[in-house]
Amino acid sequence: MSLSVSKKCFKKAWCVPCLASIETLQEFCRKEMLTCTSIGITKKNLNNYEVEYLCDYRIEKGVEKFLVKWKGWPESSNSWEPTRNLKCPTLLKQFYSDLYKYFYALKPNKKGVIKNNIKSLDPSLSDYIVKKAKQRIVLRRWEEELNRKKSHSGMLFVENVVDLEGPPIDFYYINDYKASPGVNTLGEAIVGCECSDCFKGKCCPTEAGVLFAYNEHKQIKIPPGRPIYECNSRCKCGPDCPNRVVQKGPPYSLCIFRTDNGRGWGVRTLQKIKKNSFVMEYVGEVITSEEAERRGQQYDSRGITYLFDLDYEADEFTVDAARYGNVSHFVNHSCDPNLQVFNVFIDNLDVRLPRIALFSTRSIKAGEELTFDYQMKGSGDLSTDSIDMSPAKKRVRIACRCGAATCRGFLN
Repeated sequence: MSLSVSKKCFKKAWCVPCLASIETLQEFCRKEMLTCTSIGITKKNLNNYEVEYLCDYRIEKGVEKFLVKWKGWPESSNSWEPTRNLKCPTLLKQFYSDLYKYFYALKPNKKGVIKNNIKSLDPSLSDYIVKKAKQRIVLRRWEEELNRKKSHSGMLFVENVVDLEGPPIDFYYINDYKASPGVNTLGEAIVGCECSDCFKGKCCPTEAGVLFAYNEHKQIKIPPGRPIYECNSRCKCGPDCPNRVVQKGPPYSLCIFRTDNGRGWGVRTLQKIKKNSFVMEYVGEVITSEEAERRGQQYDSRGITYLFDLDYEADEFTVDAARYGNVSHFVNHSCDPNLQVFNVFIDNLDVRLPRIALFSTRSIKAGEELTFDYQMKGSGDLSTDSIDMSPAKKRVRIACRCGAATCRGFLN
């Protein structure tokens, strides 16, 4: 862009998110002394300096100094600043935490001597600290994006204290099934119940010939392998109906975290979850079983498992959560899980397209990782009259790393 282009022209031509990141545009604005309110650069804050992260450390003439990356400024503007100039205690704490972690990994027997003995950082150490700082920024942005897109009431958090891995590439957060071309998931219930009290009336489950799924505490009371029929948009009962559990979404705050045993990302609950409570839905792209076989061969070679057959009564469709999904995309397998799969029907009563709901099999403590069995072992009656939620057939055996005492050794 020519320096002769006016500020007004710059705003019209360049303030488009798809052209570059906001941060890059902010850096450009400050470098060229241009204002652009669309990305938060005004005359008042054009010359503002805010610490984004700390890059390096040294002691110069007895004074501790840090190399500072200023938010919204290019790296060419980085400057060495004494500690007294920095009003960022959280960033200083993170800097020292990263410093100690890296140093102790190399020299585990040198605890307690690092701060008084290091006069400057090795380039490899400062490089690690910068990468870790940048990782925190992108993970925080991803966390914000997830919370903008999610539909349930609980918050989502992201944490990685294990490695330098950032957000997954080519993953898109969705809240409901995404139909691939040729698949119609937009079925709508034709009739609904007339109940004033769905516990006592002739409600939707009775009309479908199945048991009412919940007790008065909205906990699942039917055995695994039995379908759930909730009240739908045609029903006369209100939003507080006890037969509207899955459709209301989970209330729990969850953390997507990086596991330390090579299983990639995982999910832990930040709140206690009572036994038999609804925890989350498993959503993704709905594809034909033929397409699932084709994709399954690709996924097997990469050692991933995201395909679930929707074979409640017919083996026509599969849910693929590899690229499109919600927080359940990150839930790991366990041979001794704390979540159980149930099929759910609400507005779409097409038996080929049930919704997949995960309920707790026991009381789950705050901080505990959430898991379910990809093979659905121990799911009760899995006859042709009940749910069969086994994953799509696999051709390559994938080793299991769940660590359970009852581990079967493989995911398939």
